[in-house]
Amino acid sequence: MTAALELRGLAAGYGPSRVLHGVDLTLSPGERVGLVGLNGHGKTTLLRAIVGLGPWRRGEIELYGRSIVRLPTHRLARAGLVLIPQGDALFPGMTVRENLDLGAFPRASWRDRRARRTRVLKLFPRLGERLGQLAGTLSGGERRMLSLGRGLMADGDVYLIDEPSLGLGPGIAQGVVRSLSALDLGHGALLLAEQNQALIEGTIDRIVRVHGGQLFSDTADVGVFVAGRQGSS
Repeated sequence: MTAALELRGLAAGYGPSRVLHGVDLTLSPGERVGLVGLNGHGKTTLLRAIVGLGPWRRGEIELYGRSIVRLPTHRLARAGLVLIPQGDALFPGMTVRENLDLGAFPRASWRDRRARRTRVLKLFPRLGERLGQLAGTLSGGERRMLSLGRGLMADGDVYLIDEPSLGLGPGIAQGVVRSLSALDLGHGALLLAEQNQALIEGTIDRIVRVHGGQLFSDTADVGVFVAGRQGSS
């Protein structure tokens, strides 16, 4: 079976600093994978590197067996790859409906925007009660739902979601994650970066840990690896 997303030897960094060190990762069709790690160890860099948002990267990235490393970032949505970054970069003077519709990219998604909006509102029913409200007047949790919903309006197969619980209270964060777990992926896949492992346990298929720019399976002893590496330097 062809992988939905496959990374081989992916390295990335900023200026002279290398953040990712030869990362290998495969997401199968229909799979939900949690990317867990502390701030500063490469979660956001990994997601940004996949979509080409960074000064440099090395390695291979394939989407359903097709290399996308030379594909411009703005064309990745057409290819089926969507990044939903952390934070709430909304248009505060526009309504919830208008913000959602702006996520319906490319053209096929725009034509289907009403049906896509309906699916998003099933995941985040509270947004349905706020469609005519200005985004700038929403609560923090509602803004996060709107930010996620706008990303889900795109014509995506593989979604990369960066820390959806950032800055949210426990109850709201749990609701957001439960909604994302209800997303119908079909033959697509989901890579969800999150610091709080307990928050996503039970909603995903497996966990991958990122530490020092490298990936480990959920059972790997990261502490032993780091100690061994330091001892050999």
